[in-house]
Amino acid sequence: MFRTMESPSRSGDLTTGGARAAGAVSRRRFAHLASGAVLIASLTTACAQADASGGAGKALQASGSTTVAPVAADAAEALKARGLNITVATQGGSAGGISQLGAGQIDIALSSKPVSDEDKAASPETDYVSTQIGADAVGIIISKQVADAGVGNLTKEQAKGLFEGKITNWKQVGGPDLPVFVYDKEPGRGTREVLDTFLYRGEKPPPPPNSNNFAIVGGNLETRNKLESTPGSVGPLSTGFVEGRDKLAVVTLDGIAPSSENVATGKYPMSRPLYMVTNGPAKDDAKKFIDYILSDEGQPLLTKHGYLTLKQIGR
Repeated sequence: MFRTMESPSRSGDLTTGGARAAGAVSRRRFAHLASGAVLIASLTTACAQADASGGAGKALQASGSTTVAPVAADAAEALKARGLNITVATQGGSAGGISQLGAGQIDIALSSKPVSDEDKAASPETDYVSTQIGADAVGIIISKQVADAGVGNLTKEQAKGLFEGKITNWKQVGGPDLPVFVYDKEPGRGTREVLDTFLYRGEKPPPPPNSNNFAIVGGNLETRNKLESTPGSVGPLSTGFVEGRDKLAVVTLDGIAPSSENVATGKYPMSRPLYMVTNGPAKDDAKKFIDYILSDEGQPLLTKHGYLTLKQIGR
């Protein structure tokens, strides 16, 4: 379907882009990534600058998932002409957005994971209301060099072995004689939760391996950059961020590809809903913003960035 580095770091990126097309989506759709990243950077401002659009009052603040942010940023840009002043940021990913919403720092949390019981317990006075805007597939992404050498599919047990540091060379899974370098996501990131659910099904994941060939990364752009720049790398990533990237490939999981049909039917094991989360039912500008993304005009923004619309998943 869909979406088929520098040195190790724990910091998340503050700008995003994304493009993952349902089915046989054209690679040129990926060109939207750069404009999406620039747009998010231009839209992210401090509260003190919130009146820059003409004094219409305090800007609506949305922050969180680096997967959802490109859609939110495009919607914010489209609504500028209608007098809505909206800023979009990606601080801390999904968990960061939910935490900021609970603390009253933002109006909308962008999330690629459901609000958890732990989130609710941390902010018991917050009435978390999640509105699904679409769906996404998370892929296990490998370098094209490894894929070309014979690794096109991974079983669940092989994926566990890679992320737990038990498989240390690609020749152990039919690939080249090349060391494995794992880039895993920070805890609390929606991508990480999808991977953990696939691998462990409710069981507590083991601690990270004590290895020089393992690093924690934050947002999608950081992850992609590191995967592209590290030979023998592997990591979980929204497949929309891989479309058109010649150095990366998406493996099938137990023989199942992240096609639009497989995601819509739930057959592909690493798919996830995308949410806008508010404190109580959305109202005023927050409602206008979310309603726009849910509308016939706004839903194509999901397709633009390689995600599935509500209609495509039967919602």
